[in-house]
Amino acid sequence: MSKFKLIAGPCVIESEENVQLIAEGVKGIADRLDLELYFKASFDKANRTSVNSYRGPGIEEGIRILEKVRREYGLKIATDIHEPWQAEVVAETCDIIQIPAFLCRQTDLLTAAAITGKTINIKKGQFLAPWDMKNVVEKVVSAGNSDVMICERGTSFGYNTLIVDMSGIYEMKKYGYPIVFDATHSVQKPGGRGNATGGNREYVEPLAKAAIAAGADALFFEVHPDPDKALSDGPNMVPLDNFEEMLKRIIKVYDALH
Repeated sequence: MSKFKLIAGPCVIESEENVQLIAEGVKGIADRLDLELYFKASFDKANRTSVNSYRGPGIEEGIRILEKVRREYGLKIATDIHEPWQAEVVAETCDIIQIPAFLCRQTDLLTAAAITGKTINIKKGQFLAPWDMKNVVEKVVSAGNSDVMICERGTSFGYNTLIVDMSGIYEMKKYGYPIVFDATHSVQKPGGRGNATGGNREYVEPLAKAAIAAGADALFFEVHPDPDKALSDGPNMVPLDNFEEMLKRIIKVYDALH
């Protein structure tokens, strides 16, 4: 049986010390539970709700911190890009280049990521149907890279609300690429706090279990030592201290199906 695949880390790099604390924590969990781990953190959150929201340290400092995590903890790294020129820069450090949901149809961004030869994790836009992702994936493949993952992260449902249609996981698996379920962004309430995003982290675990049952091949979580004080996406992030026990319960579903 293949190892359970996990993408986990903070929403955004808040500080070098914070990233190292989380990296050490999730590595310990992955080692104890025998999981295939990719450590994820963003150097820039370019689509924050408010112009006053914290975005991150920027690409130069962010990649330096992620490279240190790779070196010191022996972790594979994932991060997201927002502009085509960033692909070549992050490819020197990262194993997975992630395409944000809002940008998933940007052809130049997709092809720039593709030609790095790295694994490309494409988040399905909140505004797209599952079958629309076929055209998105073809943009990456047309640039010579078939190492693609498709990430389900919820669909817009009215204002400030997301829902997850689990049949979409089944539908997207037909394309033959691994499906990732983003369990924490799927419980967001975009703009739900007026000048910030809200969320409901109590739904993370049941949705993750349902996604595994529906056929997801990997899970994505954003975790933080103190989510209520996080600089981005706090309401939907999982407390680091609770993460291991939650994963144990989710993995029981995975083991039952594999």
